[in-house]
Amino acid sequence: MEGFDDEIESILYIGREVSVYKIPPLKVNEGHRANDWGDLAQPLWKGRLRFIEKSNTSALLFEDISTGELFARAEYNPLKPCVEAVLDSSRYFVIRVEDSGKKAYIGMGFQERTDSFDFNVALQDYTKRAKAALNPPNPTTDDSPSPHIPAGPKKDYSLKEGQTFSISIPGRASKQASASLLGSDNSSSAATSEGFPLLPPPPSAGRKR
Repeated sequence: MEGFDDEIESILYIGREVSVYKIPPLKVNEGHRANDWGDLAQPLWKGRLRFIEKSNTSALLFEDISTGELFARAEYNPLKPCVEAVLDSSRYFVIRVEDSGKKAYIGMGFQERTDSFDFNVALQDYTKRAKAALNPPNPTTDDSPSPHIPAGPKKDYSLKEGQTFSISIPGRASKQASASLLGSDNSSSAATSEGFPLLPPPPSAGRKR
């Protein structure tokens, strides 16, 4: 890419030592297997792997550890990844390399599983970030209210200064009225008995004839 080497380079991952293998053609309807690559102790090439990013473009660079000479380069497109995991190991991958429109597939292996894990994490982080940049949020469609929040303005039910309210309890008024009447009757009877005592009826007397 023109001007690629003049831009700021961000290193997303470095594999200190990786092995590259020549792999057989992929069988129909089957995935790649590292055990089909022959003697894994005899790789085609050994060197350093760098996963770099420049101006939203990324690439896998296979370089000589001592001189930095480029052995192979694979452009990484998050929408069409050039990395594929094998079926029988977590340490080996198949890399698609393109040069002048021509495609080639090479095998790649790590010495340690922790290195392959870190490589996978770097790919996933970059892919997530790149896809988010390709699909930014649209403010015209993302301003709808949450379904968990009731729509419409909130009403203020608080009492203002100087305001009061009363509560009417059914049946309470009639009971209070009855109690009031009973209280007045009792007080009247008490007042009568105290102010004007009632005398017992006189004994019966014989009538004069």
